[in-house]
Amino acid sequence: MASPNLLPPSVDVETKSVLKKAASAHRYLAELKGVAASIPNADILITTLGLQEAKDSSEIENIITTHDELYKAGLFSDFIGGPAAKEVNRYALALRKGFELVEGSELLSTRLILEIHQELEQNQGGIRKLPGTELKNAQTGEVVYTPPQDHHEITKLMSNLEQFINDDAMCDIDPLIKMAIIHFQFESIHPFYDGNGRTGRMINILYLVLKDLLNLPVLYLSRYIIRSKSEYYRLLQDTRISGNWEPWILYMLDGIESTAQQTIWLIQGIKKLMLDYKHRIRNELPKIYSQDLLNLLFRHPYTKIEHVKSELRVSRITATRYLDLLVEKGFIQKHKIGNFNYYINNPLYDLFLDIPEPKDKAF
Repeated sequence: MASPNLLPPSVDVETKSVLKKAASAHRYLAELKGVAASIPNADILITTLGLQEAKDSSEIENIITTHDELYKAGLFSDFIGGPAAKEVNRYALALRKGFELVEGSELLSTRLILEIHQELEQNQGGIRKLPGTELKNAQTGEVVYTPPQDHHEITKLMSNLEQFINDDAMCDIDPLIKMAIIHFQFESIHPFYDGNGRTGRMINILYLVLKDLLNLPVLYLSRYIIRSKSEYYRLLQDTRISGNWEPWILYMLDGIESTAQQTIWLIQGIKKLMLDYKHRIRNELPKIYSQDLLNLLFRHPYTKIEHVKSELRVSRITATRYLDLLVEKGFIQKHKIGNFNYYINNPLYDLFLDIPEPKDKAF
């Protein structure tokens, strides 16, 4: 099968339908940017939403874990947590590292992508040097796509992609349309032995941050891709064969729009819940209330004494007393694993389980 063509595309990708859909996606993305800025502590969203994306993106690659397993593994990494939960947590760390690198360099370079991938895979395998990589149908085993095999060709395509990402003079099109093309090209180059899908989905959000369409990495398409997984892979392959970009770009723009709607709903839910907790803790436990305590309860849906000690800079005795009082008043629930106690913010946990799908018309 032919290798991907160099970018930019040789045809006009800004069709009437695409531009109309892009305008709608931009509107919801701008609303999301504003809603995200209304949360007083950005780290609450980076941590909680980043972990959700890590879970969903890994699920696409059949790395399956539950919210409960994931949060427990985060609390007690030395004590509990299967391979899937540990991989998901690595994804969350790689995503955070990518955000920090993009913020610092204002570029999304091949070197940065390699650093993210190294964090994700915990190895230095880098860009493929050996032939033999094929993408197969998981059910039938049939080879559906053979990406470039030659190392020199892969590095040439990646260099071209890097220029396309960072140099708008090369192709001055709408950045959301450009993001869809970037994702297609990266997945078609398939530069790594493993971790291409997860790395490619990280590039999506980092590109939106790079272009200042979002200030924080809070829009994640993995949930949308899970819901339409067969269409996602079908459209990738159809675009490779036909060279017709429009269906693929419309699919990605629809994902941005619907995911922005879901994320707005979720952040508004977090904000409302934080405000409720703020007023209630102030009224019922005024001696222990602080903004730092409130932030902690929402940065960690599952928390433990060590979190309270380190983040509030209090003794273990004081941290235990705070948590016991919060349990007594019903703000959190206490649980036990072996000799370890942990505490769940159930209303926050439930929010992540109850995100409506676009078809539910709950927005």
